[in-house]
Amino acid sequence: MKIMTTKRSRTDQGTYRKIRKDTKIGTIEKKYNIDLDTRSDMKLGNYLEKKGYPSLSSMLRDA
Repeated sequence: MKIMTTKRSRTDQGTYRKIRKDTKIGTIEKKYNIDLDTRSDMKLGNYLEKKGYPSLSSMLRDA
């Protein structure tokens, strides 16, 4: 089993807080220290749709 460390904060119920789909890719790249090889001003929702990911967490698993 692969354990992924993340910097995402959790709610009082223990679930991850939602990342808004209008978050800029540049912010995601800085926060998770990854290079997604795309424009930094692209919105997260557009990137996920373009690449076929249902969520940020699924994208991070492949990154």
